[in-house]
Amino acid sequence: MTEKFFAPCPRGLERPLSDELGLIGASEIVVDDGGVHFSGGWDVCLKANLYSRTASRVLWQVFSGRYADEKDIYDIAYGLPWNEWFDVSKTIRVNMVGIKCPLKSLNFAGLKIKDAICDKFRKVKGSRPDVDTHDPDIMVHGFLTTDGIKISLDTSGEALFKRGVRQFTNTAPIRENLAAGILMLAGWKPGIPLLDPMCGSGTFLIEAAQMSLNIAPGISRSFGFEKLAVFSKKLWEEIKIEAVNNELEETALPIWGSDLYGDALKTAMINLENAGFADCVSVKQANILDISAPAEKGILVANLPYGERMGDVEELKQLYPQLGDLLKKRFAGWNAYLLTADLEMPKSIRLQVSKRTPLFNGALECRLFEYRMVEGGNRTKKVETH
Repeated sequence: MTEKFFAPCPRGLERPLSDELGLIGASEIVVDDGGVHFSGGWDVCLKANLYSRTASRVLWQVFSGRYADEKDIYDIAYGLPWNEWFDVSKTIRVNMVGIKCPLKSLNFAGLKIKDAICDKFRKVKGSRPDVDTHDPDIMVHGFLTTDGIKISLDTSGEALFKRGVRQFTNTAPIRENLAAGILMLAGWKPGIPLLDPMCGSGTFLIEAAQMSLNIAPGISRSFGFEKLAVFSKKLWEEIKIEAVNNELEETALPIWGSDLYGDALKTAMINLENAGFADCVSVKQANILDISAPAEKGILVANLPYGERMGDVEELKQLYPQLGDLLKKRFAGWNAYLLTADLEMPKSIRLQVSKRTPLFNGALECRLFEYRMVEGGNRTKKVETH
């Protein structure tokens, strides 16, 4: 049976996410702002949760229609067969989001959906589910526009960027799904030399290692769909067994990381060890200005400091032109991808930007700047903006 789903993702990663969904057999794939709509059976839903490196979560759309007021919202929610989707013993939470919604309070609209669910269970089962705002078994998502309403059940549980692998973070970490998406946008593929000279807690390194060894990002965690009545343990076990069987044997990879700060590097090493990649990835303590290219060609990727991780603005202004000189002198033949929230950075780094892509790390608006380092200089014909 085909169901409708929506997978939100960090803005800017919609296209890589749509490509991922196509590879696992999703149909009716439609890219939207901040996510991707798709259809498929429950095997596709389970695989999307297990395999997607860029999605934030996977929502099962159980209603889409129109409303006029709060009473309509209650009536719509009451009419849905909640008791067929999960047991009354499960705790619930309702999240509401709106765009140009005319209602005075989204919270009140959410309460109407919660009341409708509880009233429906009382009628059918004689009791109602409890509410848990911190760690619910079932998350219900409501989305309101001017006159449209969509109601979905969360099949992911915790956000998908929580892989269950990176246990420790430093200041201003990059989310795992954004890191994976940046690697995809950079055109990085397993086997291509990769360097992160500001590796922090090692997010880029871990994501690249997982991709290189064909390890499903969700293989070590649990999911919200396991608490739904439609959940098939047999199907899920079959999908996981297939994923494990497709993993590659651990080996040394052309992936390098470094960081100026010993504490950051220690965190990265612990995370790599916990993920099983300590012998696959090479890391060392080094100032970015002292490093050299570890291979003739490759991709350099970095989540640049922008005030949160390094001193003040003046310190950063001194770093950028030095970084530009480093790339020109020591990384000819490489492509560099620098993520920053400092939109003035390109003026200081003094390199020709070949592409700039707007991205969001959580709520923080950033840009991914591409620099193609060629022998004899850094010239490009055209700047692409995505």
